[in-house]
Amino acid sequence: MNQNTINQIKQRLSLRLPLAEALEVTATIADHIPLNKTKRNTTVQEDLQVIKGLYPFCTDFQRAFPSITHNIATGVGKTRLMGAIITYLYLAKGVKNFFILAPNLTIYEKLIKDFGDPAYSKYVFNGISEFVHNRPVIITGDNYAQQGALFNESEVRINIFNISKFNSENKGSKTKGVALAPKMKRLSEYLGESYWQHLSSLDDLVVLMDEAHRYHADASKKAIDELNPVLGIELTATPIDEKGKPFKNIVYEYTLAKALADGLYVKNPTIAKRKNFDPKGESSEKIEQVKLEDAISIHQQTKTDLELYALNNNQKVVKPFVLVVCKDITHAKAVYDYINSTTFYEGQYIGKVLQIDSSTKKDEEIEQLFVSLENPENEIEIVIHVNMLKEGWDVSNLYTIVPLRAANASVLIEQTIGRGLRLPFGGKRTGEANIDKLTVIAHDNFDAVIAEAQNPESILNKISFIEFDEDEVKEKTIATTSVSKAEKEIEEEQAKVDAIVDVQEKQTAQNQVDAKKAIISVLPTLNKIPEIKKVEDFAKPEAKAKVIEQIKETFNQGQGNLFADDIVKEAETIYETVVSNYKKQIIEIPRMDLVQGDAHAYFEDFDLDISGFQLKAFDDEILRQSLSDKKDIETLRAVSSGNYGNPINNIIVELLNYSDVDYDDNAELLHKLAKQAYGAIEASNSDEKDMKKAVFQFKKTIADRIYLQMKNHFKIEYSNYEKPNVLPFTKIESHNFKALDNNGFKDYRDTISPVSLVPKYVFTGFEKACHFEYKFDSNTEKELAFVLENDSTVVKWLRPASNQFRIYWDNNSKRYEPDFVVETEDAIYMIEPKSKDKMQDSDVLQKEDAAKTYCKYATAYNLENGGKPWHYLLIPHDEINKTINFAYLLNKFLTK
Repeated sequence: MNQNTINQIKQRLSLRLPLAEALEVTATIADHIPLNKTKRNTTVQEDLQVIKGLYPFCTDFQRAFPSITHNIATGVGKTRLMGAIITYLYLAKGVKNFFILAPNLTIYEKLIKDFGDPAYSKYVFNGISEFVHNRPVIITGDNYAQQGALFNESEVRINIFNISKFNSENKGSKTKGVALAPKMKRLSEYLGESYWQHLSSLDDLVVLMDEAHRYHADASKKAIDELNPVLGIELTATPIDEKGKPFKNIVYEYTLAKALADGLYVKNPTIAKRKNFDPKGESSEKIEQVKLEDAISIHQQTKTDLELYALNNNQKVVKPFVLVVCKDITHAKAVYDYINSTTFYEGQYIGKVLQIDSSTKKDEEIEQLFVSLENPENEIEIVIHVNMLKEGWDVSNLYTIVPLRAANASVLIEQTIGRGLRLPFGGKRTGEANIDKLTVIAHDNFDAVIAEAQNPESILNKISFIEFDEDEVKEKTIATTSVSKAEKEIEEEQAKVDAIVDVQEKQTAQNQVDAKKAIISVLPTLNKIPEIKKVEDFAKPEAKAKVIEQIKETFNQGQGNLFADDIVKEAETIYETVVSNYKKQIIEIPRMDLVQGDAHAYFEDFDLDISGFQLKAFDDEILRQSLSDKKDIETLRAVSSGNYGNPINNIIVELLNYSDVDYDDNAELLHKLAKQAYGAIEASNSDEKDMKKAVFQFKKTIADRIYLQMKNHFKIEYSNYEKPNVLPFTKIESHNFKALDNNGFKDYRDTISPVSLVPKYVFTGFEKACHFEYKFDSNTEKELAFVLENDSTVVKWLRPASNQFRIYWDNNSKRYEPDFVVETEDAIYMIEPKSKDKMQDSDVLQKEDAAKTYCKYATAYNLENGGKPWHYLLIPHDEINKTINFAYLLNKFLTK
């Protein structure tokens, strides 16, 4: 195996661990069987025995040529693995001819883009420098007849065929009673032979079979065998043939159960039902109604959560959809008519539901429709279907499934779950539970699914179970964005402009809005220039010149703006006013990346507990067995030379086999512990030779027992924060959160009862805050906002968005998000209300240290440049209520 090449491919293609492991297995096999027909000196059976020796589960190639299967769960990345294998076989083994089989038209067309279009976002060879100037030539089932015999020696050729096209092109036909040869076997004027002859005569043809279980039927199998490749690579998530028998040529497995257990590459499947709803005795119509209502409720929640995640993380918006599986076409039509009517959620889904089955669409059209469902501009949110989905319909935005036809628990999971497991954001879990989750609504067999989950061999035991309260699922939420006051002011001005009727008056007003917008957009981007130490420095003539120049550059990019000159002139006129107003609307938060230095790990000093180290030497023995008589077995005593080495060194050498035990850092402790262990052994053996012998015989056991005790004394010290590069200020980031669609906005002065409902609402009415709308995690936070808003000493305050600060803690694995920032006439305060019983928790204290460090550097920068000092307040929740003032909190909790 060429490990350097393997490592380069792993890195360049960013292979996930399962794919990297499968690639290494393929590379190992490529080392053990010939990949060139003219150099072949073994039979297929001899190759099988070699591979079986490496991978015992591979007992039969099941084809006329060496063929191996990678059983890899849906969504993990089989296409990327194919690209990695092709790259490796070319770079390490010189293979230049490949043939890829697709199971249907959808995957066929997708594979052509995956392998042949460098501009495509999912192009598999991105990062492979060898293919930049020697791009693989893609030959398809549609253009193969035009291929010529002459091609460059270094050219890599990838043939991609849809299996139905492949099979049909290999069947003979008749015209006017005359038998004609199959198309692929007819003479090609370009090649001087048939394309079939060309392929089968290639010295190094490797066949890759996507969804390989589709090619084990006799017709497909026979046609593939006739290609006479040197190697077959089969990829599938269901290695079962058409007769229900498992494949016999599996060399690597990363199953769905393993993917679910790892929790990295597929959605977390859940089964849901309505809490306190008993389907027994209910009509099928009532059960269906409840299931559809719950599905829509979950769908709306998921839709909001996905929108918020995209906004907060600068990702493309993902539009989820619901799949409803019906009993038959008549049932599907009835469900479609119900959902597509005013009876269902007052007509909210009219025009947003699609029925696709054999009565409405052809198979190929259905496949194309499913692919288009990933487009956010596609308005369809509910798909009604009769049969379970097939391969190629693995869209990443299927989040809710409603089976309305009877299915036992295992069938429900095996045929349904797999179709919705793909993840939309780069194929990895985000860490946000609601958008890493697939929900199957299963009211009528919920208990059966749970019972089936007890089977340790079933993938069902990897599934979590949730119930929803009826009131909760009826709550509809929407995504909302709370922009800064400066941005909100522009939005309001834009709305006024849009209402102007006179064209000339409207354009003049629009130029003013565009100028103001341009200034506010540019200001935070110029916080690195030397002239700017605080916002008011933008009033300097040289700073104004830089801002105006930046605005000019912005409007001149691309096709430019027809009114660019007028907008720039307007910007010059209103510049000072906008800067002055902007300063009043923000809190100047210094921009810095606050990160911790490297952590120091070590074992603290301790004395060994010597119980368990009373080990006695035993006589060495030799077992001898006759090759001709299996009963002829004897035990012989071994006589040692007595050279057992230094016992202390023997123990230390064994301890150094543990990856976290470093001799240079722990030499003194290792010698101490080894001597203490040896002392215990001395007490159990009377002879010095036996003492050394006991250590030699039990050195691994001794090291294991010492290491177990060492682990209890393992410590990690985090070094201080590194001095950051501080910039004067950053923009006030927007908040993105979800709100109840019905009566979800409240005035912050309203009393909410019970207080547990506070996190559900968005609160408005603020005048001193940097935004007009906020959500609060608790009533304590809401009451602190009341205090800040009504305290005469508070000039401005802010509830920072999640990405406002870059303060890292816990060895840089987590980012601290302060709850409040408050500005008074003489200082700025970072405030964290916390439950009284958690004030001394380790994570609270670590975040306090991080926050105080930020305040220290912010203060140093501000005082040097004429700004205000920063302070940190950690306040117990029971000290906060509407009747206190801000001075009370400062006097009680501000630490100097």
